[in-house]
Amino acid sequence: MQESTVHGSSVHGELTEAAARLAAVGERPAAPCPDPVNAAMIRNWTQALGDPGGWDGVAPPAMIQVWSMQGLAGPRQQGGSVADEPLRLLNEGGYGGVVATNCEQTYDRYVKVGERLRSTMRFGGVAGPKKTGMGEGYFVTWYQTWYDENDERVAEMMFRVLKFQPRKRPDGAAGPAKGGGGKAGKGGKYPLQPAIGPDTAFFWDGVNNGELRVQSCDDCGALRHPPGPMCPSCHSTARGYVVASGRGEVHSYVVHHHPPVPGRTPPYVVAVVELEEGVRIVGNVLGCPPEDVTVGMPVRLVFERMDDDLTLPQWTPAGAPPPQEEPEPGPGTAEGGLEIELTPTFVISTALATRDFTPVHHDPGLARAQGSKDIFLNILTTMGLVQRYVLETVPGAELAGIEVRLGVPAYAGDTLRLTGERVDEHTLTVRGAVSLGDHVTATVRLKAEER
Repeated sequence: MQESTVHGSSVHGELTEAAARLAAVGERPAAPCPDPVNAAMIRNWTQALGDPGGWDGVAPPAMIQVWSMQGLAGPRQQGGSVADEPLRLLNEGGYGGVVATNCEQTYDRYVKVGERLRSTMRFGGVAGPKKTGMGEGYFVTWYQTWYDENDERVAEMMFRVLKFQPRKRPDGAAGPAKGGGGKAGKGGKYPLQPAIGPDTAFFWDGVNNGELRVQSCDDCGALRHPPGPMCPSCHSTARGYVVASGRGEVHSYVVHHHPPVPGRTPPYVVAVVELEEGVRIVGNVLGCPPEDVTVGMPVRLVFERMDDDLTLPQWTPAGAPPPQEEPEPGPGTAEGGLEIELTPTFVISTALATRDFTPVHHDPGLARAQGSKDIFLNILTTMGLVQRYVLETVPGAELAGIEVRLGVPAYAGDTLRLTGERVDEHTLTVRGAVSLGDHVTATVRLKAEER
């Protein structure tokens, strides 16, 4: 890790020393689980997440972390968290923003109503400082294992968060600059609007219909973009269009940091994408960190809604079904999908049902102060929705584990659509997409025998 100085003092050295010391301690008891596994918390969880229930005396496996969450006013009891010291050092060093990024859970068995669990924790490590889409930050990783009253292991988890420095506005406050931190709010107007004339109206009409239209010459058939009044090949003014497949690869790109662009928060990727049809088009790459973008990377089309009137064609890494299209049923593909309207009530109630009281999931003002545009789903809810999708897709299956990696935030007011693919008899991959791109990619393992 390289040296980083924040607020006039070096946090990096203290963080490195604390990480090494904590890792050397190994596994240690965590704070006691506040409550036994109980039907009331299971009912709150299933109702908030829309889970159909029917757990018959056992808890949904994706709830495992909920049983050890301390709650809003829960005092720090013996053990605490192995990550408390690194997180405190980062807070004091100016890395006040926090967002979960990865979670991997393994289930030895489902826990039963009435059981009182205990858990242990082990510190994993700290990586950073790293430049991310949220700002400069450190990734903090720890492990937790749950045991029953007979000291038999029932589940284990790897958990990783990003602690980052919320970006500063020109006036010195945290959060997006006025008029330039993100897309327009509901009822607002995105500050950059395209000039639409006779040569380009067909293109924007296509975008509004969910199509990427490429101008074609009616005489020689040549394709061209940007559109224009005359074919550069045969000089004909007869023109039409074809609808592009929406697939291509990154021909070149830049990571934009400066100058400020109204409606965008840097850094972000502006790419020239070469379509399968042979023409090139410019757009932003969404759904992955700028450092993950490479020349030649396959991408697919997504549409980003900027305000009530403007939608833009953008790009995201290939591999997931488009968020607004039903996947084609076929070998290895789970039919249909699970669509969730992310109302503020849903975002808040699911966070509370998972005993997560982090303000970014409840308080829009504090979420914006951290650099977000609004409150967003917590990772425990995302885990639960992945579980719900799989069990609705494969009725009667028993989960052996879930691994999730978060991408773009799932903000209140958006729609989350989960789709999946059956890799083999015991493995499914799940993707959850929102308007910004992929919110979650997950691998779910099933046990060999059904429940």
